[in-house]
Amino acid sequence: MAKDYYQIMGVSKNASKEEIKKAYKKLAKQYHPDLNKSPDAAEKFKEINEAAAVLGDDKKREQYDRFGTTAEGFAGGFQGFDFSDFMENIGGFGFDFENIFENLFGGSFRGRRQGPRRGSDLLYELEMTLGEAAECVDKVLIIPRLEECTKCHGRGAESNADIETCSTCHGHGYVQHTRRTAFGVFATTTTCRDCGGEGKIIKKACSMCDGEGLIRKTRKLKVKIPAGIDEGERLRISREGEAGEKGGPSGDLYVRVHIQAHERFERQGNDLYSQIPISFVQAALGDEIEIPTLDGKVKMKIPPETQTNTVFKLRGKGMPSLHGDGKGDLKVTVVVETPTKLNKKEKELLEQFAKLRGEKIKAGKIFGKWKF
Repeated sequence: MAKDYYQIMGVSKNASKEEIKKAYKKLAKQYHPDLNKSPDAAEKFKEINEAAAVLGDDKKREQYDRFGTTAEGFAGGFQGFDFSDFMENIGGFGFDFENIFENLFGGSFRGRRQGPRRGSDLLYELEMTLGEAAECVDKVLIIPRLEECTKCHGRGAESNADIETCSTCHGHGYVQHTRRTAFGVFATTTTCRDCGGEGKIIKKACSMCDGEGLIRKTRKLKVKIPAGIDEGERLRISREGEAGEKGGPSGDLYVRVHIQAHERFERQGNDLYSQIPISFVQAALGDEIEIPTLDGKVKMKIPPETQTNTVFKLRGKGMPSLHGDGKGDLKVTVVVETPTKLNKKEKELLEQFAKLRGEKIKAGKIFGKWKF
């Protein structure tokens, strides 16, 4: 009678490959003979691997669903399923199933290190003034990075004739060894040592890049910084990172912005804050004063009887929105300054002012309507 692999794995017949992978991981830990000392653990472990080897392979699973078996069978063990990493990591309970799953669930060791590889991303730290951040500006960046060798065009060899197929792995980049154990025949797949997994041997390396296929250069790049960008925000410049290997795509360049502190303005979001000193007379009688902004000076009215720390809002005089939703506000705090270094005449006038207000001044203290 044919075995029910779905029942063995504890999954439904329409289970996804991810669900099967998850079930295998759980059961393999539970029944591995090194961890489970019950008499039937070894047989159960073998059965689990048999089921996973079928359900993890699309073609075998399709045939099993149609006929209840596979043409290849499992009498000779689990060929094509490499348990070596599992066996190495089972000791000390340091499970590592990733290499197992790569071979079992649709992955393939072949070509894992060969072929094009994407280049690394780069990060550039850019300092800007607040004024620059308020405008759309162009910045010229000097980027040291790896670029494709202009002589060998990334091949790493002096010429095409200097590249030959590795005789050890026959161009596969890996070698396989099989061994028979108590659980069956296991296939061990490792990277070819002679070619380092590339499948190719370079007889004569490129004299410019020493066989790396890449050379380090410095690139000058103009980058447009949008208005309204804030501290710590990043811009992604596609394909301006380091060059890929074997003709692979370049990585990306990320520009992280740092805004220098401003001597007059403090930024909070799209709003700006500043403090402006005004005199006692301006605060009492009112005035019209000039206020500095990022766009230049503007006039602002101080109404009579303004108290210190009063905040005035100048709409649209803050930072532009990065998303184009207008501008923030400039919020100005006025601070009334107490006059200092008064001469005799100024003191007399202030004393007269105090009398008019019904305030009595004695020994440097003001006595008004309060009783002491």
